[in-house]
Order: sequence, then structure tokens, then C-alpha cells
Amino acid sequence: MSTITSVRPRTGRNTELVLLLFAIAIVLLAYVNVGLALEGTVPADLVTHGGGLLAVTGAFHLLLRWKASYADPLLLPIATLLNGLGLVMIHRLDLGSGRSPEAWASTRQLMWSVLAIVIAGIVLFLVRDHRMLRRYTYLAMAAGIVLLLLPMVPGLGVEEFGSRLWIRVGPLSFQPGELAKIVLTVFFAGYLVSTRDALSLVGRKFLGLQLPRGRDLGPLLLAWGVSIVILVGQRDLGSSLLFFGLFVAMLYVATERVSWIVIGLALFVGGAYVAWRLFAHVQTRVHLWLDPFAPDVQSDQVAKGLMGMGHGGLFGTGLGQGYPAETYLANSDYIVASFAEELGMIGVFAILVLYGLLVERGLRTAIGAREGFGKLLATGLSFSFGLQVFVIVGGITRVIPLTGLTTPFMSAGGSSLLANWIILALLLRISDHARRPVSERATDEAGQTAAQPAEGTR
Repeated sequence: MSTITSVRPRTGRNTELVLLLFAIAIVLLAYVNVGLALEGTVPADLVTHGGGLLAVTGAFHLLLRWKASYADPLLLPIATLLNGLGLVMIHRLDLGSGRSPEAWASTRQLMWSVLAIVIAGIVLFLVRDHRMLRRYTYLAMAAGIVLLLLPMVPGLGVEEFGSRLWIRVGPLSFQPGELAKIVLTVFFAGYLVSTRDALSLVGRKFLGLQLPRGRDLGPLLLAWGVSIVILVGQRDLGSSLLFFGLFVAMLYVATERVSWIVIGLALFVGGAYVAWRLFAHVQTRVHLWLDPFAPDVQSDQVAKGLMGMGHGGLFGTGLGQGYPAETYLANSDYIVASFAEELGMIGVFAILVLYGLLVERGLRTAIGAREGFGKLLATGLSFSFGLQVFVIVGGITRVIPLTGLTTPFMSAGGSSLLANWIILALLLRISDHARRPVSERATDEAGQTAAQPAEGTR
């Protein structure tokens, strides 16, 4: 008589720890390289910074072992490596700027990194089950719209670099649109789970496309309207593209109808064309895109970025041995161009591979999710990473007009860093639920039944 013994599935936490240590080692090696190139010595605070990075990410790793033991083991190391490399490049630009250490952006970025990881840990701890977020679908919509409109409030919003994206309270400034993309993704996922049958099955066919009913176009038109308000009122083509593209992508995933993509693209192209005809700042962006070396352009940012990347060539000049600071906003909008000059095309490809892995693991989490809300939420959060990278890299390489989006985890800016770590925490929570064995999910399933009415399956 044979006996059957249960084998506990591997959680991947040990793999995560090894990769995390490897990521920190790469960051410290880059930090040493910058110190040797610019100052001729190994940085005196190497042990302090290395120990601090290990402490805060190690604490997050221990939290995963405790509260999300089956979470994807690659997400945290990838985010840590990207965040760390961003800190190194910002520090390198500070050293080359001649500014006093009190004015260094890298110091602020380091503080924001610690705060962002701590808040991500709090989110992971408080959100025990991502499905609870579905209760707040319409509250998330209201919160997202309020966050988007805050910079347009007189006396609260401030304009920088031609865009009105920030709010300022005393000495502190923040970009609420970064948090808006999270809560709006929660709204999109909750709404589409509830209405996807009507959106995917009802409608008439025209020229091979199944068109939706007029009343089903309402949410799409609302999302389009909000994106146009952002484009016009805040002069921010990047955020407008991000929010509308995010909704259309999630709508396609929910319904599997190509017609939604066609309608969405038509609406966005039409709105962007009208904005180009009516608003000078959009015309300036397009002119810089078409001919950045023209003698009458109002900014040589794109041209300098292209020349810097050309200077780097295939292998780069080496960390600390190029001139990335010659380009405006080299530590934020143009941080990828800074890496391209000093690490070359090979270095940039390696960074893009990291982003590709980040998006792939997020989409794999979406595929593994056992219910519709988790699938759509993970898809939307992952797609936001991918779309941001496409828009910013496409802008600096002239694939599309340049916009003001940040490179996730790497660009200088506390708002973006905080939002991206929160997104990572939510993806880790969803992946933990998706990868957890059925035998250990009895309590979770009971919570699902109590939290939400049953979803229809497709």
C-alpha cells in the first residue's frame, strides 16, 4: 500500500534573495566606477549606501516571505536594479554639475527611494487581497479625476517647463497624476469586469468590425474627454497618451474586440490633430520631432540628446566619462539618453531588457490570475510600465514626438518613484494570489465570496 505525501511548492523567495544581492552588487559596482572616473577614488560612503540599500530592500524581501510568500521572485530584484542604476546616474550628473552637495538631486532621490519602498511595503501589508479594491471602483474613478484636475486649481497648481502637472504646498511639490494612473487603473479594471459581456457581445458589424452600441461608448468617450482636458489644460501630451492608451488596452483585453482599438486610435489621432492645429505648444513639440536641427527650433534638447547618444556609440564612453549634462533634464526626462552616451547601445538594450522582463512578469501574473478583476488590474499596471518606456524612449529617439513622461524607477522625481513602487507592490500581491496553491487558498476564497458578488466567467 503506497502513501501519498504532499510536496510544498517552491515559493521562489530564495531565488529572489540571490537576484536581489546580485542587483545590489551591480549598483555598487556602477557607483564605484563613477567615483573612480570623476574623483579618482572609491566613494567613501560606499559601505553606508550599500548597507542602506540592502537594509531597505532586504526588509521588503522579508515582508514578502511573511505576507506574500508566493509572489513573483523577479519583480523586486528588477525594480531594485533599475532604481539603483537611476540613483547612480543622478549622482554622476550631480558630481559633474559643480553644485554643492546640499543641492544634489541624488540626495533627494535617495530619500524618495527609501520612502517609496517603505510605502510600497505598507501597501503590500494593508492590501491582503487585491480583490478588495473592486469595492471602490467608482470611488477610484472620482479620486482619479480629482487628482488629475488638482494642478489646474488656481493657487495650488504650478507650471514648470510649459506643463501644469505639479501642485505645491509650502516647499513641497508633487505630481498627482502619478497616483491618478493607479486609481484609474483600479476603476478601469472594476468597470470592465462588470460590463465586458455587453461591451464584447452586443453591437452591429460594419466593414468587418463589430461596433458597440451608442450607450456603451460612454466610458470610452469619458476617458477620451479626460485625456483631451489633460492635453489642453495641462499641456501634457505624454500623460494624455498614457491614460487614454491604458484604457483602450484594458478595454481590448477585456473584450477581445479589435473595433475598440480602431475606435480608440481614431479618437486619439483626431483629438491630437485638433490640438496640433489649435495650440502652439503642441506645434512646437511636433516641429522638434520633425526637424530637431532646424535653425528656428525653440529648444535644442532633442538635438543634444541625439548627439550624445551618437557620441556613446555601441559600447559607450564609460560611466563618468561622457557629457550627458549638456542635455537639459538629463537626470529626468533624458536619463535614458544619459545612459546611452555612457553605456552605449548595448547598455541601453540591457536596460530595455530589464523593462521587458518587468512587463512580461506582470503580464504572466495577469495570465495566472484566477479571476477577471485581477487579470485586468495586473494587465493595466504592467501595460503602464511598458507604455511609459515606449513613450519616453520613442521621444528621445524621434520615433514619436517628445513628451514629459518619466522613465519608471530611474528618472529623478519623487512622485513617479512613489507611484511605481506602489504599482510593484500591487503586482506582487496579485502574483502571490495567482501562484498560491489551491490548498492554501481556502481562506482567500472565503474572503472573495464575502467581499464581492461572483463574477461571470468567459
